[in-house]
Parts: sequence; structure tokens; C-alpha cells
Amino acid sequence: MIDLKVINKVDPLKRNVDKGLEGEELSPMDPPDAYSPPNDKTIPYEQMHGFIQKLMDEHKVMIEELDKLEGAFTEMKEEGISKALFGKIADFFRFFDDEILEHTRREERDLFRLVHIRLLKNNEHSTGEIPVTSIDMMEDDHVKTLQLATIVFNFLGMAMRLPDENSRLIMLDAAIEQGKAFIELMRLHIFREETIAFSQAMEYLTVEELDAM
Repeated sequence: MIDLKVINKVDPLKRNVDKGLEGEELSPMDPPDAYSPPNDKTIPYEQMHGFIQKLMDEHKVMIEELDKLEGAFTEMKEEGISKALFGKIADFFRFFDDEILEHTRREERDLFRLVHIRLLKNNEHSTGEIPVTSIDMMEDDHVKTLQLATIVFNFLGMAMRLPDENSRLIMLDAAIEQGKAFIELMRLHIFREETIAFSQAMEYLTVEELDAM
């Protein structure tokens, strides 16, 4: 279902410590809120170009599907695995393959490539040896969500097949924990795109360029 060829390219647990991102000094005792935009340049939906509005509309559908998935994991945590619950989760991963992966490909192919170029040109990047923009973070998220989705689906598949009950419960618990991490990353990624990347696209791309997308 999910293309496993991509999984070996990037370690899902690898941290981006070599990105060289600069910003205000932070304390581990007072971390920034993940859902707080880094600036006040966020553009509301009504002022977005139609192409970006379409991407945001697709995000709304994704959030609805993520809510359903979260509900299935909660039910599974309380009642254990069943064919019916596995079927609900399998429905989400079919949606992931058919809709979410195509959505991310369109973002990377049509939007992100050009925004990344404009950010570099306008010095909107890190000051490390290798310049890093917000688009690098978005694309890293795309890889990590694919990896986590594959891990969750494979863990659930193994849990369904394991004959030993204790082993099955351990694998099921691992699948649920990874599933929660996947859902949170997807929600955070959507927030980042809508408050950072899409606003930067509106700032640095022309109407004609967006029309062409």
C-alpha cells in the first residue's frame, strides 16, 4: 500500500541538528509553542490565491480523516484490535496513498521549488554553511510522515498476525503510540504550511506564477 522504497532514504528518528537554523536563544525549560507562528506575516484564507486555497481546502479534509483515525486508535486502546477497527484504519491509509501523497507531490513540484528559490534570493534562510529555508522543514515533514505512516501500518499488520497474545499487545501498543505521533506531526505540519509556507508563497510569488500552478 505505502511505497516502502522511500523509507530507507531518511531515518525517521534523525534530528535536524545540522540544519544550522538561527533564531532567538531558547531554553529547554521554556520551549516555544509549536503552534505559535514565528512572525505576524500569516495571511488569512480569504486573501490567499485560489491555488493555495485549494491546498488549504484539502487540508481540512485531511484533518477530518486524522480525527477519525485518532478515534479509531482511542477505541483500539480501550477494546483491543479487531477486523472492524483495522478496516477503519486501513481506510485512512488508502486515503493517505490516494490523496495525501498526491497532495504533497503537488506542493513540492508546483509550489515549494519556486518558493525555496525566492527565499534563498531574499536571504530568508539560515546562516549555517548550507542555507536552509522553511521549505526544507516542510519537505522533511513530508518524509517523516511517510515513514511514520509506514511504521504504523506495518506494526498493526504484525499485531493482527502474531499468535502470542502478549506479543500482540506489545506490538499493538507500539502501533498506537506511533500512530499518535503520526497524527500530531500531520496536524503540526498542516499548521506550519498554512502559517508559514503559504504566506511566504503569497509574499514572494507573482499572481501569474500562482495562476500557472
